[in-house]
Order: sequence, then structure tokens, then C-alpha cells
Amino acid sequence: MDIAPATAARAELTFRDATEDDVPVLVRLVESAYRGDASRAGWTTEADILQGQRTDADGVREVLAAPSGRVLVAERDGAPVACCQLEHRGEAAYFGMFAVSPGLQGAGLGKVIIAEAERTAREDWRAREMHMTVISVREELIAWYERRGYRRTGELTPFPYGDERFGIPQRDDLAFELLVKNL
Repeated sequence: MDIAPATAARAELTFRDATEDDVPVLVRLVESAYRGDASRAGWTTEADILQGQRTDADGVREVLAAPSGRVLVAERDGAPVACCQLEHRGEAAYFGMFAVSPGLQGAGLGKVIIAEAERTAREDWRAREMHMTVISVREELIAWYERRGYRRTGELTPFPYGDERFGIPQRDDLAFELLVKNL
């Protein structure tokens, strides 16, 4: 009997909440998934639209310290391979800082991680919706989320041009779009 790829991926993963000790690993994971040459091994790279950093240790610590949030770490054989931020916002949960190790992208892990994040938000917080923001020019990534039930709202937030904590834009048309999914 064949096992579906998502089922096989789930069976290999364990989930836990991140701690302060995870900060360096999480920074490396997020950076490798989105920025620089290492990110080009996966399909989530932003290297052509943003240079510089995606996050830093202070940014990850800030997410970990949020009283209404947590960071889920997905591990395979005891090693972190993916992560995501969850923040409780009333009837909604915010999903962010999502990263899958570039060499493992395209193998179904992303679907498993987002499903676990949605389950966690629904069961632990009774959230009715999941919210996220995605850079609006990331059409392939937005389409991936749409296939998972997220819908574009058209609600845009300006990209923080001039704040290198979020990267160095390589184009002048960047904005964040709110995506929403009913849970």
C-alpha cells in the first residue's frame, strides 16, 4: 500500500514550541529559505526582490516573547527543518515567519506545517480565521496559499522601505497583502 506524500511527511515530523535556545537555528532557517544564494535551492526565495536580511536574532526573540504567540518548530530526526509563528488575535490567529529548509521544499512539508498551524490555532485558541501577510508581487507563493484555502483580500500595507531589518528592496512596488482563511 502506498502512503500519500503528506502522510509520509507528517509521520517523519515532530512539532514543539521554540525556546530562546532555538533563536540562532531559527534565524539561519528563515534566512536560508528566503534570502541569499542558499535560498535559491528552494522555490520560496525572495533573493531577486529583496537583499539583506529577512530577520535577525532580536526579531526572533521579539516573536518568542509575544505573550499571545508562539513559534512552532518542525523537526525531523531531532533537527529543525521548518518553523512558523502563530499569534492569537481575538477570533483570528496570525501566521508568519514560515520557513521550510530549501532542500526540503516541494516535498509536501509546507502543507503539513500549515495544517498543523491551523489545527493549533483552531483547537488551542478557538480561532475562526487564520491571517497572514505576503509580499503582493509573490504571485507563485500567493497561488500556493490560495490552493490551501486562503483568499486575497486586496488589503495592502506598505513595505517598510528604508528599514533594513526587513531587507533591501530591489524594486519599488512592494507591499504586503492580507490573506485570510476561515478555519
